[in-house]
Amino acid sequence: MSEFPQVQVADLSDDAVFLDIREQDEWDRGHAPGAVHIPMSELPARVDELAPFLDRDEPLVVTCRSGGRVTRTLPWLEQQGYDVANLDGGMRAWHAAGKEMETAHGGEAQVP
Repeated sequence: MSEFPQVQVADLSDDAVFLDIREQDEWDRGHAPGAVHIPMSELPARVDELAPFLDRDEPLVVTCRSGGRVTRTLPWLEQQGYDVANLDGGMRAWHAAGKEMETAHGGEAQVP
């Protein structure tokens, strides 16, 4: 995935806005407070929800658990006209760095 920029967790604020493409159960267990959630499987049908990101000066940062799904998603998003980047290490790295997280049901956030 070297063709796409890598954004380091340390370079983002706790409330940074980025796209989280993990499944609903993963999101519910723990997610970044500013993240936009669209599971990878729903992205083609819901890509219009990302329209506000088209005119930004910086790339749309995309994440999953550890990077595998992002590898398959970034080329597709680029074809749709988005300037995209990968959150290096995914949500595992975000969680490991002690960044702020929320859960759907309260309790401690997890990124299994």
